[in-house]
Amino acid sequence: MKIHQVFTASELRNFTYLVELSDGSAIAIDPWDERVINKLLDDNQLNLKAIINTHEHWDHIQGNPALVAQHGCEVWAHANGQGKIPGLSRILEAGEKIPLDSGVELQVLDTPGHTFAHLCFLVLDKSEVKAVFTGDTLFNAGVGHCRSGDAEVLYQTVSKQFHSLADNVIVYPGHEYLENNLRFTLSLEPDNHNAQIWLARAMESDPTVTPITTSIGDERLFNSFFRLDSPQIRERLDCQSVSEEQVFVALRSLRDNW
Repeated sequence: MKIHQVFTASELRNFTYLVELSDGSAIAIDPWDERVINKLLDDNQLNLKAIINTHEHWDHIQGNPALVAQHGCEVWAHANGQGKIPGLSRILEAGEKIPLDSGVELQVLDTPGHTFAHLCFLVLDKSEVKAVFTGDTLFNAGVGHCRSGDAEVLYQTVSKQFHSLADNVIVYPGHEYLENNLRFTLSLEPDNHNAQIWLARAMESDPTVTPITTSIGDERLFNSFFRLDSPQIRERLDCQSVSEEQVFVALRSLRDNW
């Protein structure tokens, strides 16, 4: 199995993914543009068997109609995506495991908060979590907005399903927001040395050539939504003596207007 991570250079800085399987088939995740997927398929001589949509927002589904028409592929997504996601043909359930290659599976996570039709996907290799496709739930150094969801629900999702992942798990998000999110971190924790180092890397990188990936361990160092007990963050929010959930919700509100 090979994961192709493609920065689309769209106005929303979307990532599209193509999961290449050893039998010559492939699964597209959140196709921004059918031309991006078709070029990957042609370049690697692959057949598209399915599309996975992490959620129903237009920038994650707009490639569906053309790809379904061209390839006759299935579309897999959350039950709440019915009537919203073009071509939806298979409902995925929390805990379900999708076989990929020998010993490799995707495990479905039900991850509400950004929307209530959001799924994320663990990549398991011999039952060990190696990576996670996070859509708009978790970004590099940030989390998704809750304009069509709920910040308290997103806190439960992130704290219960992502904070507990091992440090070496690679994060594959739905958008490239690393530089801007690190600037947000440094607005709260100006002395965060790890955020400073990663910001310099992000400023020098070209995501169209080699996107930067982070791990869950990295996120613990500079993602404010993983650092809810930070004294600096709590002081900045005037949340010194409240719960982590309240800090998370206050952070999300501040980020909305930052």
